[in-house]
Amino acid sequence: MSPVLAGVLQLLALIGALALVSIPFGTYMARVYSSEKHLRVEKWVYKGIGANPDAEMTWPAYLRAVLAFSAVSVLFLYLLQRLQGVLPGSLHFDAVNPAQSFNTAVSFVTNTNWQSYYGEQTMGHVVQTAGLAVQNFVSAAVGMAVAVALVRGFARSRTGELGNFWTDLVRGTLRILVPVAAVAAVILVACGAIQNFSGIHEVGQFMGGSQQWNGGAVASQEAIKELGTNGGGYFNANSAHPFENPTPFSNLFEIFLILVIPFALTRTFGVMVGSVKQGYAILATMATIWIGFTALMMATEFHHHGAAFDLAGGATEGKETRFGVGASSIFAVATTLTSTGAVDSFHSSFTGLGGGITMLGMQLGEIAPGGTGSGLYGMLIMAIIAVFIAGLMVGRTPEYLGKKIGGREMKLAACYILITPALVLVFTAASMALPTPPHSMLNSGAHGFSEVLYAFTSAANNNGSAFAGLNANTDWYNTMTGLAMLLGRFLPMVFVLALAGSLAGQKPVPVTAGTLRTEKPLFTGLLVGAVLIITGLTYFPALALGPLAEGLA
Repeated sequence: MSPVLAGVLQLLALIGALALVSIPFGTYMARVYSSEKHLRVEKWVYKGIGANPDAEMTWPAYLRAVLAFSAVSVLFLYLLQRLQGVLPGSLHFDAVNPAQSFNTAVSFVTNTNWQSYYGEQTMGHVVQTAGLAVQNFVSAAVGMAVAVALVRGFARSRTGELGNFWTDLVRGTLRILVPVAAVAAVILVACGAIQNFSGIHEVGQFMGGSQQWNGGAVASQEAIKELGTNGGGYFNANSAHPFENPTPFSNLFEIFLILVIPFALTRTFGVMVGSVKQGYAILATMATIWIGFTALMMATEFHHHGAAFDLAGGATEGKETRFGVGASSIFAVATTLTSTGAVDSFHSSFTGLGGGITMLGMQLGEIAPGGTGSGLYGMLIMAIIAVFIAGLMVGRTPEYLGKKIGGREMKLAACYILITPALVLVFTAASMALPTPPHSMLNSGAHGFSEVLYAFTSAANNNGSAFAGLNANTDWYNTMTGLAMLLGRFLPMVFVLALAGSLAGQKPVPVTAGTLRTEKPLFTGLLVGAVLIITGLTYFPALALGPLAEGLA
C-alpha cells in the first residue's frame, strides 16, 4: 500500500468514527447542561466549595466566577511547582524556578499547555498528577462552560441570566470529561501506553553515558490531554514518544479524541437552540475547513520536489517512522486547528508551506473545530460577523437565530477577533526588535522568524505547540508567552460573555421572507469565506516574511 493511500484511508476512517459518535455524544452533552437534577457527588462538590448550583448568574457574575476560579488555579499550580523539592513523589527533582513556574501555571490553567521544559526531567509525580492533570480537566471544562453560556444567550430571551458557572464546570468535568477520559485511558493502556508511579530507571549505555527514563501515570494524562484539547505531554517528545503514543492505532485514536468534543458540541448547540439544522451548518463549516487544511497539508508533505523526497516518498524529516507522513499530517492539522498543541512529529521539520499551514490553522482562531468550547464560541462569533456582512449586502438589519445583531453586538464581536492578532503581532515584533530575544532562535532568516511567530501564535491562541527550534526557556519568553496566554484566554471570554448577556436580554425577532436562512449551504459558504478572509488575511504580511518566503524560496 502506498503511503498516500494509507494516509487517505486513515482520514476516511477518522471521518467515519467522528460521524458515528458526534450526534449521540452531542445530544448527551446538551442534556447534561440542561438538566435540573444534581448527582450526589456533585452536591458534595457544591457543598465543599460553598456554591449554590441553582442560582442563575448574569454575565458579569459568570465572568467573575470564571476569573476567580482561574486565578486560584494559577496560584495553586505555581505553589505546587515551587514546593516540588519537599513534596513526596518528586523523583528528587528540584523546585521549578519562578519564571518557569509562572509560565507553566498560566499555560495549563489557560488550556494552552505550552511547555518550556523537559517533562521527564523537571516534574515529579505529584506535580504531574495533582497539578497538571487536574488542570487538564478543569481548564477544558471552563471553555465548555463559556461556550454553553453563549449558546444560552441565543436560546433565551428577555433575561440577563446565563446559567451557573459552578454547575456548568462541575457537570462538564464529572459527567463528560472524567468518564470519557477513563475509557480512553484504558484503551491507551491496551495499546501499550504506560500507567504507573515508577521511579527513574537506567535503560542502557549510549555514547559514553547512561540513558534514564522515569515512569508515570501517562495513559490517564494522555487521554485527557487529547480529549480536553490540552496538549501538554508527560515527556518532552509528546505524542511522538512511544510511552505516550505506542502504535499507529493509538495515534489515530488520539486524533479522534482531539476532535470528538469540538465537533460534537455543534450538535449540542443545535439541540439547545431548538434547531439541529443550525448545528449542522456550523458543523459543515468546521468540517470543510478541517478537511481542506488536511488535504492541503498531505499534498504539501507528500509533494516530491527533490531526489531525497522521491526516495523517501515524502517529507519524512521529523516524522515518526511508526506513523509516516500521512498520519503525521492529519495529526498536525488536528492539533493546530484545535487548541490542543500535542505533536507526533516535529513541526519545524515540515516543509516551509507545511509549517505555514500549521500556523494559519491557529491564526484562524482555532475554530475548525477548535478547542473544547472555545472552538464553538469562536465560530459563533464568526457567524455573527458573517450575518452582519450579509446584512450590509442586502441592506437589511442582520439577524441570527432570532436575535438582532446591532452596534453593541458587532463591537463585542470585533473586539473578540482583533485581540488575538494584536497580541501575536505585537509580541512577535517586540521579540524581533529587541537585542536579546533573537538569540533564542536556532535558525536565521525566514525560518528563524517563523519560530518566533509560531511561538506567540501558539501562546496567544492557547495552543501550546512549538516549532521547537526556539529556546523558550528564558525569562523573556517565559514571561511574554505567559502574558500572551493569559490575555489570549481571558480577554476573549470577556467579550463572549458580554455578547451572551446582550443576546439573552433581547426579545425574539420573528422570521420573515427577508430573513437570511443561516441553516442553508449558502450561509455555510459565506461563513467559510468570512473565516478565511477576515482572520487569514490579518496575518498575511507576517506569513509572507516567514513560512511563505521559506516555502517559495
